[in-house]
Amino acid sequence: MKKVAKMNASSNSSKIKFGTDGWRGIIADDFTFSNVRKVTRAIASYIETAYTKNRPVLVAYDTRFLAEQFALTAAKVLADLGWTVKITERDCPTPVIAYNARYLNSAGALMFTASHNPAPYCGIKYIPDYAGPATPEITDTIVANIEGASDVPPPNPPVSYISTFDPKPDYMRFLYTLLDVQKIRNARLKVKYDALHSTSRGYLDEVLQHCGCDFETFHAWRDVLFGGGMPEPKQEQLNQLVEAVRCDKADLGLATDGDSDRFGIVDEQGNFLTPNTVLLILIRHLIKNKNKTGAIVRTVATTHLLDNLAAKYELQLFETPVGFKYIGAKMRETNVLIGGEESGGLSIIGHIPEKDGILANMLVAEAIAYEGKPLSALVQEAIAEADGPIYNKRLDLHLTEAHKTATINFYTKYTPAEVAGIKVKQVGKKDGVKLYLEEGSWVLLRPSGTEPLMRVYMETKFPEKLTPIAQAMESVINQLQAVTV
Repeated sequence: MKKVAKMNASSNSSKIKFGTDGWRGIIADDFTFSNVRKVTRAIASYIETAYTKNRPVLVAYDTRFLAEQFALTAAKVLADLGWTVKITERDCPTPVIAYNARYLNSAGALMFTASHNPAPYCGIKYIPDYAGPATPEITDTIVANIEGASDVPPPNPPVSYISTFDPKPDYMRFLYTLLDVQKIRNARLKVKYDALHSTSRGYLDEVLQHCGCDFETFHAWRDVLFGGGMPEPKQEQLNQLVEAVRCDKADLGLATDGDSDRFGIVDEQGNFLTPNTVLLILIRHLIKNKNKTGAIVRTVATTHLLDNLAAKYELQLFETPVGFKYIGAKMRETNVLIGGEESGGLSIIGHIPEKDGILANMLVAEAIAYEGKPLSALVQEAIAEADGPIYNKRLDLHLTEAHKTATINFYTKYTPAEVAGIKVKQVGKKDGVKLYLEEGSWVLLRPSGTEPLMRVYMETKFPEKLTPIAQAMESVINQLQAVTV
């Protein structure tokens, strides 16, 4: 029996992989208390090489099933290893615990979240004291530590080693220094806010109240099943928000994902704005209305209209692999006006190098307040200034691991002459495979680092070409399935 148990533990631990933002797994399958103890000890082994034990380790969690119990399990492991642990008194947004990791001079924070993933998932990520995602050299060390880490429950540590704290007040004070609160108050905006059962409830609604907005809130209670949907602020999850904005003639609608590091924006006409569009609006707002400057950082999957704005304002443009850890690293190296990604994460100059959906939402409100125009008008102006419009599409293909590998290997070895009749000019391999086409179009293939998907991103100036490009890519990928058989 002991041999079988050992084999099962090894098998389970072999599933533990850190993707673009920590380790995620299905609760009671691979995301178990046993594996949480192993990963926590692996993180602790790294922390011991980087910090002294006079600095606390913070622990936080989102609204998922068992999240607080997983967090307490980690806290007990850390305390047993001699660390002073401060655990949040309730579920907490990722940007809030990230800010406190720096503010409290900590040895970093463990955040239990699966972000926008469906309800069966949970996850854990380590946030160092610089308040941004752990970079690959840190996560590689943690993963290497997992194999030798024990999953044995520790004895109950001294009560004095673990305490609860409220991370909200210090974060909120800092947040208000980044916003022109009085300008927003003067605008008297009417706002609809869908919390999507996320950690932003009690945060974003409080900010809206502080800023004098007339607002209505939806789904602002904890539901571990997220109302049967997903805690992802994308169009198909926000039908009630869209309807409320239209019916009540609100100025805008706001939403966040499960751990509140991603944003969702709806304009006064009920149109859902893509994160690409929001980035354009906010770049223009920060430069024009707030006299800010600095580099623009985007991932390989984010619109090239940001490049156009960078050129227009004579700003540096940096392209990174997908994952905010790469944007955050660039923010720590140089002055970055805004760093963002098409999946709905951004941060700005003066803020922490971590994406923040609460701040992003309020910056859009601030832009409306400064301009005194409907959000839809700001969209048109920003797109025109960036020499748009352009058109984007993303395929999320459920492929086996073998099929994903075969697809990436094929496009890595063989460069197609054309896609849907559009010539391929060059190939980029910064993250996945990116095909640069004529006429400013491009296609990116990359396996998701957080979900069992192959993502295919497309951008073109010509809307009629989106579907043919998508069909051409999917046709080749489907044919590659035979390679895996």
